[in-house]
Amino acid sequence: MTHFPLPRADLATPALLLDVAAMDRNIAAMAEFARTRGLALRPHAKTHKSSEIAKRQIAAGAVGICCAKLGEAEALAADGVGDIHLTSPVVTRDGIARLTALAGKIGLSVVADHPDVVRALAGCGATIFVDVDPGKHRTGVTSPEAAVALARTIIEAGLPLGGVQYYCGSEQHITHLSDRHAAISEKTDYLRTVLAALADAGFAIPVVTGAGTGTFAIDAELGVLTELQVGSYIFLDREYRDCELAGPSFEQALWVDSTVVSANTPGMVTIDAGLKSFATDAGVPVPLSGSARYAFMGDEQGALFGEALPALAERVTLVPPHCDPTVNLYDRYWLVAGETVTGAWPVTARGRST
Repeated sequence: MTHFPLPRADLATPALLLDVAAMDRNIAAMAEFARTRGLALRPHAKTHKSSEIAKRQIAAGAVGICCAKLGEAEALAADGVGDIHLTSPVVTRDGIARLTALAGKIGLSVVADHPDVVRALAGCGATIFVDVDPGKHRTGVTSPEAAVALARTIIEAGLPLGGVQYYCGSEQHITHLSDRHAAISEKTDYLRTVLAALADAGFAIPVVTGAGTGTFAIDAELGVLTELQVGSYIFLDREYRDCELAGPSFEQALWVDSTVVSANTPGMVTIDAGLKSFATDAGVPVPLSGSARYAFMGDEQGALFGEALPALAERVTLVPPHCDPTVNLYDRYWLVAGETVTGAWPVTARGRST
């Protein structure tokens, strides 16, 4: 059993570190942003997969949370999170049975994009959202007419129509704010046509949910979304540090600590954090300090290249390239305040991808 507090230097590496004070300031800043603009806040727990963090977000003013997968929702609900929106469709017979059981315990909503799925969900106890495709063709109905037809099927199935989901994931990391603003403005114009078609058909749409850390301020300005599904703002990562973000300033609150395990070549050292320590979809992590460049060197190791490099057995702190899938590689967050470890939280829904 680990006893706290303990020196950060005593942690075995690689270690996922969380500055709770910085994270809480990020949570408070986003909650205030939403409150002052009359928007509901429903943060996405796929970023952190933590019941402790979800409860902090709700305590700060969020109406509930989002989960990407049913397994995430089950894990967080089992630990006391009581209002969850599933942002991915649930279509299998087993999945719908699990969803029905979960809807009997908590407030639950889920998206759908096909009438057959809606009919299969009849009697499930969850609120249904029309998932609208913003153009990537990942999920969602692909026309205003299809949105109206699906809304009609939801009502005919005796299910409550909760609203519309519209998540523009591909636009979140457009580097320049002006380019991102232009892209989201164009996407929002299309969303307006979907909502107009639903209104003309007589459907009340109480909630229009979407947005992310890269676009929430733009979405708030455009005035169509009523609920923000922001996720990465609580931690930040290298991708978002590379973007021009609008809205409140957020602090880096998540890192990975590693150790130099070899220094046998001039201009290079090897650290104990490789492919198993970081998500690789967004490039490489970056050292928090100094000018060294990181490269993956296999499953267990990475390399730092440069002139002023850390010595053998020294610690290196790195900013993850993409926080969400990086968190999913770890069992726990080590809570840090400077050079002191004050506690640990489990990554409650780690690996819950079904």
